[in-house]
Amino acid sequence: MSPSAHSIDLNADLGEGFGPWTIGDDAGLLGIVTSANVACGGHAGDPDIMLATLMQAKALGVAVGAHPGFADPAGFGRRIIPMSLRSVEAMVATQLGSLMGAAALAGVRIGHLKAHGALANLAAVDSDVAGAVARAVAAVSRDLVMLVISGSAQGPAAQACGLATCDEVFADRAYLPDGRLVPRDRPGAVLTDPGQAALRLLAFVQTGLMATLGGPPVRLSAGSVCVHGDAPGAVAFAGKMRAALTGAGVTLTAFALPPARLVP
Repeated sequence: MSPSAHSIDLNADLGEGFGPWTIGDDAGLLGIVTSANVACGGHAGDPDIMLATLMQAKALGVAVGAHPGFADPAGFGRRIIPMSLRSVEAMVATQLGSLMGAAALAGVRIGHLKAHGALANLAAVDSDVAGAVARAVAAVSRDLVMLVISGSAQGPAAQACGLATCDEVFADRAYLPDGRLVPRDRPGAVLTDPGQAALRLLAFVQTGLMATLGGPPVRLSAGSVCVHGDAPGAVAFAGKMRAALTGAGVTLTAFALPPARLVP
């Protein structure tokens, strides 16, 4: 999917708490975004939080998807956990299945899947890992759409498994000239100025060219834009992105299932 002057999805990673600990303002973000990627027990999330997040999304008409990651709560899923490809498949399939169970209780359908953190970044450059993630999704449901990092190995791997895909760009992350995200441990990797981020996003939506750190713009495609829910000031940042897009005449709409689609 390519950037359009008419419509695009705005997504956030939500439900990323555990037990009594919460991260971010999910309720605030659900009033802004059109799709929510819900943590499902790997890097974050537990049954109660999954169900509560899905119920909030349903009430606000936000489409929902699964957000599996390495089982590394202490590192918030941003560290690579060495494992076999078969173990990656099992990890993704069981986390997806867990969220789908919670969705059945909430009365909504899971419409997409987006890998989290280190799992997503690894799958972006390692076609074998990307294939393992895609095979897990296809084994559970070929009706799911894969939300993939634009220009990465994730897209071809998912399509090879017969899955529909939607390319994603990040409103709050810097890019390298080769189209990869700037690693988080490098200065400037995370954009914190919402005004500058909004200007960059609008330029991308209008041209398909994403500004990069230390190089020329790179051409990317996107049907969805991510704002991270765990960042300080995430609600205000997301609100700025939404206002910038709608102010430029862009319609915000979910890319996968209709919002909060009920189970028949």
